[in-house]
Amino acid sequence: MVSPLTSDSPKSPDVPDSSGSPGSPGSTGGPHGLDNPQGPDTPHTPAHDIQLVVLDMAGTTVADDGLVELAFGTAARRLGVEPGSADHAEKLAHVRATMGESKISVFRHLFGDEETAHRANAAFEEAYGELVDAGRIAPVPGAREAIEALQSAGRTVVLTTGFARVTQDALLDALGWRDLVTLTLCPADAGGRGRPYPDMVLAALLRTGAADDVRQIAVAGDTSYDMLTGRRAGAGIVAGVLTGAHGAERLAAAGATHVLASVAELPALVGVI
Repeated sequence: MVSPLTSDSPKSPDVPDSSGSPGSPGSTGGPHGLDNPQGPDTPHTPAHDIQLVVLDMAGTTVADDGLVELAFGTAARRLGVEPGSADHAEKLAHVRATMGESKISVFRHLFGDEETAHRANAAFEEAYGELVDAGRIAPVPGAREAIEALQSAGRTVVLTTGFARVTQDALLDALGWRDLVTLTLCPADAGGRGRPYPDMVLAALLRTGAADDVRQIAVAGDTSYDMLTGRRAGAGIVAGVLTGAHGAERLAAAGATHVLASVAELPALVGVI
């Protein structure tokens, strides 16, 4: 069921952190976490005006099923962080709090120096790739059909990720999605900054030329960082989905204009079916 989110007291999301402070993706905003930070001067875009749809992959169109945490555990062990230790628990909590963020950015925060961060990221990408190769992923039910419905109706669809290009390509190949959409983006394709920065969404607009106005963009994802990315890019629809990392209250607190059970509901929200 599609849940549009409205409030008489809109607020604007702040720069995120993992502390759960008000306005961050770790917080729940108002009493029920259902604040609508869109604001009275930025009205929701009519669904029929949406021309560009930017979709997250793991947790949104791809059923991740905890693979990020498994791959993190493998990477952490390779760097001497033992499972069950206080250090491991603290680092895992940060990984969970920043789901959706560029993975190299996460490892920079966790390990400090650039060399160690890159070692950790390489170990993570390798471990995640091994899980993909082992057949541990599948599309979210209805995701491919939703993408095809949107494209058949003339909308341009772009797939984005916080993973490195090699991992994104492994996902696309494993799912048979290499030719599903005309453009896929990872942080490196948009200058190196991933979520919660708006760069990948804006790169999708610039690379495709699919819309005349950022308000003609719909962004969908399963994390608070996806929501903040969409809001910072000025997207007219920023839809949270409940098939991944974060629940409805957290998605709403980070700026979701709508919360959907899954991406399969997005074509109806955009008005193409």
